[in-house]
Formats: sequence, C-alpha cells, structure tokens
Amino acid sequence: MSTIEPIHVIGGGLAGSEAAWQIAQAGVPVVLHEMRPVRGTDAHKTEGLAELVCSNSFRSDDAETNAVGLLHQEMRRLGSLIMAKGDAHQVPAGGALAVDRDGFSAAVTAALEAHPLVTIERGEIAGLPPEEWSSVIIATGPLTSPALAQAILDLTGETSLAFFDAIAPIVYRESINMDIAWFQSRYDKVGPGGTGKDYINCPMTKEQYEAFVDALISGDKTEFKEWEANTPYFDGCLPIEVMAERGRETLRHGPMKPVGLTDPRNPDKKPYAIVQLRQDNALGTLFNMVGFQTKLKYGAQAEIFRMIPGLENAEFARLGGIHRNTYLNSPKLLDPTLRLKAMPRLRFAGQITGCEGYVESAAVGLMTGRFAAAERLGRPIQPLPHTTALGALINHITGGHIETIDEGPRSFQPMNVNFGLFPPLNSAPKAEEGKRLRGSAKAIAKKKMLTDRARTDLEAWLAGSALPAAAE
Repeated sequence: MSTIEPIHVIGGGLAGSEAAWQIAQAGVPVVLHEMRPVRGTDAHKTEGLAELVCSNSFRSDDAETNAVGLLHQEMRRLGSLIMAKGDAHQVPAGGALAVDRDGFSAAVTAALEAHPLVTIERGEIAGLPPEEWSSVIIATGPLTSPALAQAILDLTGETSLAFFDAIAPIVYRESINMDIAWFQSRYDKVGPGGTGKDYINCPMTKEQYEAFVDALISGDKTEFKEWEANTPYFDGCLPIEVMAERGRETLRHGPMKPVGLTDPRNPDKKPYAIVQLRQDNALGTLFNMVGFQTKLKYGAQAEIFRMIPGLENAEFARLGGIHRNTYLNSPKLLDPTLRLKAMPRLRFAGQITGCEGYVESAAVGLMTGRFAAAERLGRPIQPLPHTTALGALINHITGGHIETIDEGPRSFQPMNVNFGLFPPLNSAPKAEEGKRLRGSAKAIAKKKMLTDRARTDLEAWLAGSALPAAAE
C-alpha cells in the first residue's frame, strides 16, 4: 500500500481522466470521483469515463502547420492517456483525428480501472470537497453540478459561473489591413493601461454600412438549445444581428458609432460608421471585434465580417457566439499552476478553466495532474515555455489575457489553442536563397518555424522536469 496521501480528482471527463492518469503514472495514488450514473446530466448518455458528448473529432493532426496538431504531438510526448486511446480507436477522417466514441470511452475507463494507483468512486461531490482532502482537482466542465458551482462562487466572490456567454469574434492582428484601418481611442481617451491609441478602427461609408446591415439581418443563424433556455444573458449583451433588426441606425448609435474618431488618411471626411477592434491578449497578436457577439452561423460570420473595410482578408482565431457556459475568471482566480488563489488545495482543469475543445480540455488536465503530482512529491514545478502549445494554452488561461482598457463586460473568453497565443518569432521566415516570402508560402513557413521552436523548447523543458514523460 502506498503511504502517499491520495489526490482527489472530481469529474471523469477528458480532463479529469487525463489528470488522474498523469498523477498515477507519477507514482501518486488518486481517487477519481464521477457522479454518473448516480446523478446524470443533460448531455451524457453513458456512465463511461471520457464520454464524447458532441463531435467525435479531435480536429487536425497536422503537427507542422496546425496548433491543435502540435498540441496532439506534445500530449503524446508526455504520455497522454487520451491521445493514446484516441490513436488506438481512430476512424477515417482525412487529416483529422476522429475516434470511435464508444471504443475510446471504454478503453479510457478500462485503463483507469486497471491502474493499481487509481480508485474510481461514483457519486456527486455536493459543495466544496471535504477539508481533509489536501489536494483536489476540479474538472467538472460546463455541466458542473449546481451545489458545487454555488460553493465555488461563494468561495471566490464571483457573481456568476453559469451564464449566457457573449463572445465576439477574435481576429489575428497580422491579417488586418492597416492601409485602411488605424489605431485610435475614442476622443483619444487614455484609459487604465491605455495610450489613447488602443483600438483598431475600420471605417464604413453609408453604402457599405447599409449593405452590412442587410447581410446581418439575412444571415443564417443558430438557435439556443433547450437546456440553455432559462439561463439569463450575461452582462445584457445582445447579438449584433438582433441590434440590427431593431432599427437600421441602431448599430451606428451603438458599437459602430463613429463619434470621437478621425481617419488620419482622410481627416476632413467623417466615416458613416466604424467597427472597433480591441487588443485581446498581452502579446498583442489577437484583437476582438467590440460589441460583435453573434448567433450567426460560422460560415455566415466569416463572409459578412469580411465585408468590413480593413477586414477583407481577416483570419479568425475564433468566431463569435452566445451560448450557455460555465467557466472561471481564471486570470483573476487561478495561479500559474492552476491552483485557486482563495484556496490553494484546489486546482481546476478542463473547460471550467476557460479552454475550449476536447483536446484542450485534456491538455489542461494533463498539466494540472503533473502539477499536483509534483507538489505532492515535494518536487519543483517547472513552468512550461510559452512557446509550446501546452505552455501557450496554460498562459492564456492564467495570465496571457489582457483586461479591457475601459469599463465593459467580463472580457476573458474561452478559446481553442491557436498560433495567436504563441509569442511572436524573433525573425521572419525566408526562402532558402534568403529572399522574403510572401502570401501562403510565408504563412506556412511561419507556422513551421513556430512548431519547430515548440518541439525544441518542449524537449529542453522535459529534460529539466521533475517528472518524466508518463508511459502508458
């Protein structure tokens, strides 16, 4: 019998299952608590661990030019159970990794049940975990039970954990046409942390504005799910298309008002309307479209928002949406190892931390498990390089986000892993003969430089890590 006190993991989804595996592989006993089948959810159909409730895709497996593919590779390198069983139960999906959901869940469940250091307990943890549990990982995702959610709120002093999350599209800074757009704050106001040139402004003529409003009103839209119906809007944010439907001038007197802004290239002509984008991360690589939360379908969003002058070639790190969500204001509440500042015996993993996607949830679970195991064993916790996919994702959750520079709604938003979260390269990619690359060749070369740097830095980090890469 192990004399090491166990770590408790609450939630048997992808994040909790991965965290439990990493802890056990480090030689630390772990108790994995899953409330199903004692208490069911609106989304789950089985009692299996790591059940995939939506898509069966882990998205692109391209580790050379895709950030999620790189994340796959890094997780495999660190002995991820989720990736091992995903690979073992792969189904044809072109360049993506898709899995047989039943076989995958059964394999994850079997591996954890067979591990000598894993104990699986079925039943709900209502409220905060018992005080005698000195190390706990909460990985309960968007379907966190009401009692536990309320306990977390009471502990953190936050006002809401489940709400309609109004998400505006986020654009890669380098894809914005600055020959048309310009930097300026309204009335050149210098807010907290601002300079007076904190927004990117995209001007519209009357004709462009009218065509844009028409496109918003006629664009394909998604509907709320049944179980979202009774959740209130968060911060009273209305979809941009709903505002447009309330009157053709509504947007010009709302998020697209042109007052207090002057186009430096044409100072004598006032734009009819202006779309503003605000810096979204500390690196300055991502900008969000202010006030553009939307229920438009993704294809319609990309087409309509590229009608905006300056965004004609926009590339989106994420598109907008409004849906029920459950996540922490992690940059404020969590430390760099995902411990709750108000109660450090608690760590968080998965979607509740503010990541999106199966793979991202499992990745955060992987690192949370490693952090907790190292702490339990009294070994130093080495921070991940932000140049890796794992490090970039953790950094966004715990500290890479930039607060709004003015009074506005909660601005930390869940995000999939993407290259906009990575620190910029020190040099631009060039062709073998030293010539400057352009267009798609430049984009591909840049991504390859980012992934090459990530692999090198992950190996260096792993060589100095207190925990080896777990092996299945």
